[in-house]
Amino acid sequence: MDITNETHSQHISRQFNQELEQLKTQLMAMGGLVEKQVQDAVEALLEGDSRTAERVRDSDNAVNDMQIQIDEECTRVLARRQPAASDLRLVLAVIRATSDLERVGDEANKIARNALTLIESDRHSRGMVEIRHLSEHVRKMLRDALTSFARFDTRLALEVLHEDESVDNEYTTATRSLVTFMMEDPRAITSILSVMTILRALERVGDHADNLAEHVIYLVKGLDVRHTDPGELEGSLGE
Repeated sequence: MDITNETHSQHISRQFNQELEQLKTQLMAMGGLVEKQVQDAVEALLEGDSRTAERVRDSDNAVNDMQIQIDEECTRVLARRQPAASDLRLVLAVIRATSDLERVGDEANKIARNALTLIESDRHSRGMVEIRHLSEHVRKMLRDALTSFARFDTRLALEVLHEDESVDNEYTTATRSLVTFMMEDPRAITSILSVMTILRALERVGDHADNLAEHVIYLVKGLDVRHTDPGELEGSLGE
């Protein structure tokens, strides 16, 4: 059975309703935090703001603490309520989603650390345009994936899945260009390697947004689509 937001407000136990809603609220808060970390890390690099980059680099514990808190709450719900069907899928989807969000936080940390290296080297490196463009793309994917989770919106989740190939192509094109530049100017190798690490981290953020979208489809439809081409899902997600 497909589920909607209304499905989880129809339990006899008002307390159970509140527990399920709290899981979603905590997940959205965690999502908002890691999304901002990615944004701040990239903007710190583009603006040469080492203080902001340091703050993102040092904020990893906050994300880890949120993951632990949500996982503990999910465990309590599983033990106390023994949910079945769509309720169980919600709890499992939240557990999976928090894992992906924690890894997005790790990628934001990696971006911040490499941003500091570039800022401290006081060299204007190539690749800033590519970083800006890829950052905007994957942050939209992440934002849409979180929105689809909040709304149980499989159509929006499917749009996120379709974007993943575009992000991969954008990343590949940028990397090839930077490799060519390194070959032409060996003095730029150190800074370009940091840029390429940031681009790879952003590409991974897109992968985790893709995973979040897959969790939404599992949550709503009960379908495991982790190894399914997005083009094959149109019929399965028909309303």
